[in-house]
Amino acid sequence: MTPQADLAEPTRVTWDADFAAGHELIDAQHQGLFDQCNRLADLCTGGAGEVSLRQFDQAFDRLKVLAREHCESEAALLAASGQALAEPEDALAECEEFEYLADEIATTANFDRLELQRFLALWCVGHVKASARQLREALATHLLAAAQR
Repeated sequence: MTPQADLAEPTRVTWDADFAAGHELIDAQHQGLFDQCNRLADLCTGGAGEVSLRQFDQAFDRLKVLAREHCESEAALLAASGQALAEPEDALAECEEFEYLADEIATTANFDRLELQRFLALWCVGHVKASARQLREALATHLLAAAQR
């Protein structure tokens, strides 16, 4: 993510090699979250017409679906690894927290769409950075333990 000099602009996110967890599905989902944040950024700059607002709201709903699917994938990966990785419940708890924020607090009723897009981009970057680091370490430990058996 590149810092924005102009506060009237949406926050665009770019994939960086440091964001890679080393798991094909998880990395693809993380990139998909970034793509959806950038789609929201595009819609913020497209004017405030009724069609644009509706498209933003639909893209926001799509981001929530992608986030849910991703958290479920992370939880399944963690559960399949047994005790080697972090608790699957942690991934689901993070997802529930995001859903609460997106449904109850960070909404188009409480914030304008530009502020909402910035929040979503920052949340996604924070999630991806933390998740990728945790998964890289845990997968390396899990693979090392499996190789020693």
